[in-house]
Amino acid sequence: MVEKVIATPMALVLIGLLKAKHGELLFHQSGGCCDNSAPNCYLPTDLCIGPGDVLLGRIGGVPFYISASQYEYWKHTQLIIDVIDAQGGGTFSLEGPEGKAFITRSRLFSRGELKELGIEAPVPGSQVCAANVKRG
Repeated sequence: MVEKVIATPMALVLIGLLKAKHGELLFHQSGGCCDNSAPNCYLPTDLCIGPGDVLLGRIGGVPFYISASQYEYWKHTQLIIDVIDAQGGGTFSLEGPEGKAFITRSRLFSRGELKELGIEAPVPGSQVCAANVKRG
């Protein structure tokens, strides 16, 4: 089975540490703004998941969500959650005080994987900007 989101071994270790420290967790892929486009780890009571969010899967037993609008851009890719050393704070995510930061890497799904997931492969050059279309 093709997974839409996976985690590196180092990310899984950090998830285990955070689960031991905080209990139940959830991830949400930030869409930008203050936290850039980063995977954020929260307590379930710290973020409301609603109908505008898509459950991509689980990493380390923790549910991983992304907004439906952002998923439309990323649905052709597998998200790979990794971890790096980080200093300072500046994050809403629970790993910040540990001196770490989750980051998202990605890879394009193969045509076979897209087929298995029931996702149409993108057609190169198929997106047309409405501003570039001449109106008669």
